[in-house]
Amino acid sequence: MPMKKKIKATGARTGARAAKRRKGVEGARKPPPRASSAPAPRPPPAPRSPAPRPPVAPQPPAAPNDAKAAIRRLKAQLAQAQARIDQLEASADTDFLLDILNRRGFERELNRSVAYIKRYHASGAVIVLDVDRLKPINDAFGHAAGDQVLKAVVAVLARHVRSSDVIGRLGGDEFALLLWNLSETDARAKAASLEQAIDELRFTFGGRTVSAGASAGIAILGPHAEAGRALEEADRAMYIRKAQRRHERDPTGDS
Repeated sequence: MPMKKKIKATGARTGARAAKRRKGVEGARKPPPRASSAPAPRPPPAPRSPAPRPPVAPQPPAAPNDAKAAIRRLKAQLAQAQARIDQLEASADTDFLLDILNRRGFERELNRSVAYIKRYHASGAVIVLDVDRLKPINDAFGHAAGDQVLKAVVAVLARHVRSSDVIGRLGGDEFALLLWNLSETDARAKAASLEQAIDELRFTFGGRTVSAGASAGIAILGPHAEAGRALEEADRAMYIRKAQRRHERDPTGDS
């Protein structure tokens, strides 16, 4: 009887172990639980950034030939502008009737010449010349006749001076000459020859032949010369000479 109980107990334990093994095998074969069919939550949207601007393509450098052409064009325009400036400056310094320097232009040239004389110890002379009897000609025959006299006087002056000398009209019937490298004796001789050449001019207006004449005064330009003072000195000498010539023509003073 005890042996039967022992066998029975052993069989029970063996059956329990077999049952556990079957249960473990079934648990291993059991499929994993199915995933939920509900959609997974989406992450929050990222903040929008402004759309980037498209990059600006860099301008290609100008070709060498294009740059040279632009430089040539600019140089030509600059030359034209400078020529126009020179033309305007020249017209501002020129007497439109006689095509010689006006007072402004002559004084500019005189100042330059005096500076040169001082620096290089050169010499020169200024002659101021006044046309005689121009007013009676204008009054009797008109200003066109007077203009003709003035043009003839300028032609005489141009024939009696060198190309390096300067002729200018100070105003009305008064002229000035800048002569280089003349002593006082030479300057006085030149003034006298100019007076004589103008005295010999003859004009016919309205069937009448008339003459004009001129009176000249000088001032010497040396190392200590001043342009303004030289013009004043020559002008005073011219009026003295005009009085002398008037007395020579009419010693009694009746004219």
